[in-house]
Amino acid sequence: MTKKEKLLTWFLIVVMAVIAFLAISPLLSLLVSSLRPSAELIRNGITLSIPWNELSITNYVNMFTNAGNYWTWYINSLLISGLTIVLSLFFSSMVGYALAVYKFKGQQFFFILVLLILMVPFEILMLPLYQLMTTLGMIDSYIAVILPMIVAPVAIFFFRQYALGLPKELMESARMDGCTEYGIFFKVMAPLMLPSFAAMAILQGLGSWNNFLWPLVVLRSNTMFTLPIGLSTLLTPYGNNYDVLIAGSVMTVLPVIVLFLFFQRYFISGLAVGGVKG
Repeated sequence: MTKKEKLLTWFLIVVMAVIAFLAISPLLSLLVSSLRPSAELIRNGITLSIPWNELSITNYVNMFTNAGNYWTWYINSLLISGLTIVLSLFFSSMVGYALAVYKFKGQQFFFILVLLILMVPFEILMLPLYQLMTTLGMIDSYIAVILPMIVAPVAIFFFRQYALGLPKELMESARMDGCTEYGIFFKVMAPLMLPSFAAMAILQGLGSWNNFLWPLVVLRSNTMFTLPIGLSTLLTPYGNNYDVLIAGSVMTVLPVIVLFLFFQRYFISGLAVGGVKG
């Protein structure tokens, strides 16, 4: 490596380090603020300055001992996000796989329909979805939050693009061995699609975990709220529970980090392959 190449390498490292710091600084500010007293938060807000003499874990102690319904909201979000991920991956992968590997009448029509739905903002669909949930008597339930999300157009499109690159010879070999179409998918093709499952698990999990608008529309009781809705109720005209709000926000980030760390091995490869096939 020449001297010029070394200088360029170090320059790129410094630039990437600065960009990484800028990207992570809001999270660091939130973490530092969660260790500061509530009165200090009201005076100075969320900052990156570290007052070492004021830092304590009091906010976290209050959150664990006097947090009201915080942990109920946390469990609600975990259950809804977990079920959304599992059901979305299951149904969306099968639909995307069918659109990619089978030839049937109306195949292109259904694929174009998926693309059209993908271009429609969810806010436009909320009113008919709300009317449907009301008619079915599902308001203020987990089902009302999960049901519209389990067959996501973006996930269908992604799985279809990924499945286009799967070797069709394996399907023919499995058929010759007497394997059913469901067996081919679950035993042969699904293991080959693990990177796409990992990528979609992160994206769908992140979307469900941070979803605010739709749960706000269909959930009514305080004990059914998800974390985004529950945390927003801590800010009222009659008092602001900044200690629980900031510490609770830090705890909210943990499942997303764990989810990414668990699937990061396949995440980049899944996005790359799923985005260019076809």
